[in-house]
Amino acid sequence: MKLFQPDLRERRMLGAVFAIAFSISVLVTAFFQTQVVTGKQFLVRSEENRLRPVDIPAPRGTITDRFGQVVATSVTGYSVAVLPGDSALVASTVRDLAPFLGLAPDEVARLIRSQKPHGLLEVTTNATFAQAAALEERRTSFPNILVVERPRRYYPAGAAIGHLVGYVTEISPEELEKPEFREAGYQQGRMIGKAGIEKQYELQLGGKDGARFVEVDAMGRVIDPRSSVGAVSPTPGTNLKLTLDLELQKYIHQIFPDTMSGAVVAMVPSTGEVLALYTHPTYDPNDFVGHIPAPLWRALNADSGKPLLDRTVNALYPPGSTFKLATAAEAIRRGIVGQKTKMPIPCTGGMAYAGRYARCWDHKGHGLLDIAGAIEKSCDVWFYQIGIRLGIQSMVDAGTRMGFNRKTGVDLPSERRPQYPSGSAVAWWKRRFGNPPQPSEVMPLAIGQGPNAQTVIKMAEFYSALAGDGTTRAPHLVASPDDGKRSMDLQLAPEQLSWLWEGLARVTDQQGTALQSSLERYKLMGKTGTAQNAGLDHGWFVGFAGTPGGPPEVVVAAIVEHGLHGDATAPLASKVANFYLDRIHHHPFDPRPTLGERWRAGTKSSGVYDPQGRRLVPRQVLARH
Repeated sequence: MKLFQPDLRERRMLGAVFAIAFSISVLVTAFFQTQVVTGKQFLVRSEENRLRPVDIPAPRGTITDRFGQVVATSVTGYSVAVLPGDSALVASTVRDLAPFLGLAPDEVARLIRSQKPHGLLEVTTNATFAQAAALEERRTSFPNILVVERPRRYYPAGAAIGHLVGYVTEISPEELEKPEFREAGYQQGRMIGKAGIEKQYELQLGGKDGARFVEVDAMGRVIDPRSSVGAVSPTPGTNLKLTLDLELQKYIHQIFPDTMSGAVVAMVPSTGEVLALYTHPTYDPNDFVGHIPAPLWRALNADSGKPLLDRTVNALYPPGSTFKLATAAEAIRRGIVGQKTKMPIPCTGGMAYAGRYARCWDHKGHGLLDIAGAIEKSCDVWFYQIGIRLGIQSMVDAGTRMGFNRKTGVDLPSERRPQYPSGSAVAWWKRRFGNPPQPSEVMPLAIGQGPNAQTVIKMAEFYSALAGDGTTRAPHLVASPDDGKRSMDLQLAPEQLSWLWEGLARVTDQQGTALQSSLERYKLMGKTGTAQNAGLDHGWFVGFAGTPGGPPEVVVAAIVEHGLHGDATAPLASKVANFYLDRIHHHPFDPRPTLGERWRAGTKSSGVYDPQGRRLVPRQVLARH
């Protein structure tokens, strides 16, 4: 039996062989897993530990106007950074850089506080060629700085387009948390649009940043930031074409009264295409690129003129008499008035209703008027009676249907919602004022007063519908296919619209409130208005113009704060219309396009146009003005 039992030493040897074989197989498997299966992952991790990415900013997309003129573009700029090192040395370098880069003391202090161990301290991303050249010439004095070429935003028209185009500056930590920026891979230090078109279309304009990779040591310190191991090229942003007429925008900036505040919007009738969107006072977006200097920001915020306020879309004003066309349009739609309808109560300077006596702006009165005459004279008493006939609920319903209590939807990020009653008039007044409306409250509502405050672009939208076929698309600055949707529909037939046009034409012809704003070459129609204010009243003018006998080609809405009356604003609006029409019809520039300017200059005029397009020589009228 012992002959068949394995030797003890043989068993131990077999066990040892098995253990060694098992260990080798485990090691081989592990090596295979490490070297082959996950080798790339470890290689990447190793490279990540060895390399640090330095962003290469993507050039933003170019913005052009409807004719291809550049509104915003990217030019060559420079960033200046201080290399990692002793904190005292970094602070000293920043102080020495201040006079070359125009850094204010508080900006220097902010930069010194923000420095991080082993990291580059970016002093500016907006250095000019002259500043970069001056630093390179003094390389021996600044051995620890890094000057890198990078795209810089530039706005050729400067302050003329400040509110419209907006500006770009560094993304904030709060903005980095937004899903759209996280998904797009935005990082700290990225330049983004902060207002206007730049903000609205950031994801299209911004592109995708690239990166170059620099080596770091085991402590995470950059070995040589000037040399890179590799790079990923940036993807430029998408170009954007606007409906804007840049030359018109610059002309408005040139002629707007320097000492006044206000806004101008110009549109193509019915299409919603915005030709100009101007606010005064304004700012130069070139001053904001990269980083907004603290002293400039404080000065702009402290300015009583509120230059940062976009008065075209973000300021609300009572529309005053410019709103009378909405009241008249609803009365026509409901069959309350026709072309020759006269109200039963003649205007004697005011009228009484429901225990209230309401005056007309002209205390002498206007007598009996039809709809065209009421628009021409802007007779409050005629419109009081229209409001009474409609009733306050119908006025609320009409304003809601026309959109006077909702935004236009213009493609800008800061549009403010207008104020106008909605829903049940009784419920709305109770929520707003604590009491139901009195019957007489329909009177101020009918003439654009009371709880009614509109943006300039909303009034431009309304007159855009009025100047076309009674409908319009929402105002927009970026061209898009017409999907058939209409933001406003007055529900009027062409003949009914012509009744309103007749009254608007008389405002600038014959003896209207804006006679001196008539144009030599074009037919201008519009409505003046006075917006009540705590101080001096604001002056409105909204209208449209085109060649005699043809359809309107441009709508202009303008307001001048503390301008007292609309007849002071009308010449501004008429010059805007004239400039645009001269451009598209290839006429030479006329420095004195309005009839009033010709009178004051002693220049003879061949006359103005009446509603039928006939030429008039208003000598008798001239003598009365």
